[in-house]
Amino acid sequence: MPDTGLLFWMLVIFAVVLAVLAKWGFPVITAMVEKRRNYINESLGKARKADEKMAGLMKEQARIISQAREEQNRILKEAAEARNNIIRQAQEQARDEAAKLVAEARVQIEAEKESALSQIRSQVAMLSVDIAEKIIRKELSGDKEQKELVERMVQESLKLDAPAAKN
Repeated sequence: MPDTGLLFWMLVIFAVVLAVLAKWGFPVITAMVEKRRNYINESLGKARKADEKMAGLMKEQARIISQAREEQNRILKEAAEARNNIIRQAQEQARDEAAKLVAEARVQIEAEKESALSQIRSQVAMLSVDIAEKIIRKELSGDKEQKELVERMVQESLKLDAPAAKN
């Protein structure tokens, strides 16, 4: 157990140290603690604001991405429609062109057919006339056969003219 004198001086020194600390030490320490608390609170506030900003930026980013996807889909849809229109127009043009070519070919074939038929008719007529001429020359070698032929032709022409006159 310490003496009363030692105890007295320990209490006096403790009081002086406590007074010095209270006068100069504690205000500095409390000021530093307060400053540190304010700094931490400001940092927390800034962190909250940064989180809010980040959340806002993420929402904005999501909105921009969504908008970009919509724009991409719209552009792809327009491109597909344009492609389909071009294909449809090309098909229609090809059909029209094919129809024109077929029509022209039909007209040309018909004209060539008519020309060929005309030439065949002409040749058949020429052959018929030649054959008839040869047959008639052979059969009409005398005057009597010539008169009979003329009379027969007159009779046939009268028979052909009679129905025409009735109409």
